[in-house]
Amino acid sequence: MRLALLGPPGAGKGTQAHYLATRYVIPLIATGDIFRGNVENETPLGVEAKEYMDNGELVPDQIVVKMVLERLAEPDCYNGFILDGFPRTLPQAEALDDALGRHGRRPLSAALQFVIDDEVAVKRLVGRRTCRRCQRPYNVEFHRPKVEDVCDFCGGELVHRHDDDESTVRHRLEVYHRDTEPLVEYYRQRGLLREVNADGYEEWITERAVAVLADLT
Repeated sequence: MRLALLGPPGAGKGTQAHYLATRYVIPLIATGDIFRGNVENETPLGVEAKEYMDNGELVPDQIVVKMVLERLAEPDCYNGFILDGFPRTLPQAEALDDALGRHGRRPLSAALQFVIDDEVAVKRLVGRRTCRRCQRPYNVEFHRPKVEDVCDFCGGELVHRHDDDESTVRHRLEVYHRDTEPLVEYYRQRGLLREVNADGYEEWITERAVAVLADLT
């Protein structure tokens, strides 16, 4: 199974990505982790990306695509993967399709879209806390850790990210609707789009996702 997850900030993609990767025993490819790894290890792509980031500029699509494709070329991805945070734009989606074809890799099995109202997304994100160590998400209302401010999985500190304040969240939603939402139609035209209602408890959303993917397992 080769999945790309779509949905606005606050839709719960990160949480569901972990659940689905565990259920289907395939690697989770999160672009945030790839970026951090390349920058921290000072790889050639990481050094190049850091120059843009230090200047407050967006990292160009070609660099993002190269990072992701390098990860997808590793042996553990041959039997499947889940992409979280990529593709974000139409050029990235087209580059992914082209690269998979050129390298003789099977195309995506599905693009899984988590659908949620903007106001629900805002409420979720403003209450979100993220593990500083493993990046797992929690929420002060919907998904509290067993011990306050401590990750259930790795014991790392939970922090409120600066980009989860309300004004920033609303701007991120605007950017999503402008730049990433067009991917919905792109994948719908290719017969790959599958929609999941992302409102409700995490386990309900997981059950819905598994149900719409049942024919792929």
